[in-house]
Amino acid sequence: MKLSSLFLPTLLCAASASAQYFSAGWSPGQPPQGVPPQGQAQAAYDRAPTAAAAAAASTPEYTSTPPASGGAASGLGALTSLFDVNRLLTSGPVASLFGRLGLNITDAVSRSAASPWDPRIPLLSDENFEEIVVREVLTEEEERERVWFIIVSVTAGGQNNALSQMVDQSFDEAYNRTVIAGDLPNVRWGRIDYLNVTYLTTKWSIWTGPYLIVLQDRGQTLRFYKADRVRVTPELLRELLTEELWRNTEPWKTNFAPGGKREWVMHYYALGLKRVFDFVNRFPRWMLMIASGAVASVVMRLLHSNPAAEVPPQLQPEPTDDQKTVVSQGSATAVASTATVAGASTNASPSKAKRQRKNAKK
Repeated sequence: MKLSSLFLPTLLCAASASAQYFSAGWSPGQPPQGVPPQGQAQAAYDRAPTAAAAAAASTPEYTSTPPASGGAASGLGALTSLFDVNRLLTSGPVASLFGRLGLNITDAVSRSAASPWDPRIPLLSDENFEEIVVREVLTEEEERERVWFIIVSVTAGGQNNALSQMVDQSFDEAYNRTVIAGDLPNVRWGRIDYLNVTYLTTKWSIWTGPYLIVLQDRGQTLRFYKADRVRVTPELLRELLTEELWRNTEPWKTNFAPGGKREWVMHYYALGLKRVFDFVNRFPRWMLMIASGAVASVVMRLLHSNPAAEVPPQLQPEPTDDQKTVVSQGSATAVASTATVAGASTNASPSKAKRQRKNAKK
């Protein structure tokens, strides 16, 4: 009975087992286990470049070149990411705290960080402007006809926000209509974020926004249009390009313009401001606000501090008539007493002389 009770579970386990768990092993003439046949390996190798090419083709054409990373830059970058407000708000404890209050702080931060512009329009920056615009591969005929229509936007920073949003929407709608119509093959569209581009805006003497720019000759011929002068609509922008009304505007041709005698002044001035901006931009904005407030407080104290006032000499008040009378009486009394003492001394001197003579005779 004991043996049957032991064999019965063993037989049940063996019956429930399947043959697919066991391998017949390797036999001569077969390839090593785990290595695919030669045809399959060659097919997989041929498919690998195709996948890489597809991944490269799916990459956007216009991408901003990141700044070169160095030791100091990486350290400041780590400091910026450590004190980034968005990073702190989306961290686990803070996000859970807002979640208990019924707020999805992660979704709010992601929506605020999303770009408000059409992603099909290339975003021009100080790093990729030379590559996209100046060194664009063109034939001589294409170079003569090439026109860049660029908007300098301030929507992302909130400066003149309502007006800039309206101009951005009209610009994007005009671009969309142009793509559908296909009637401007020689025109390329671009956008410059005013708050994140320093060299180009400084070199072109743009100190506010929004601006519309018609660029030709690889950036040597520029025409500027302040977008707050008229109501900018998609129809107006399309008419400006299709009818070539921009040719009625004189290009910027001064000594400081591209190709001018003093272009180097704007170049080095813009380059210096760009270096300063790249350094300051590594710090969080709230840290810059605290530091600038402290510096401004010290400067204001120094400007409004009063110098040490010199103590003026104290003037004695003039004596009154009563005080003058008392003083004159006191001086007269002092003179009389002095005369009395002098007379007494004069009277006493002859007697002393007689006594001295008597003593001398004896």
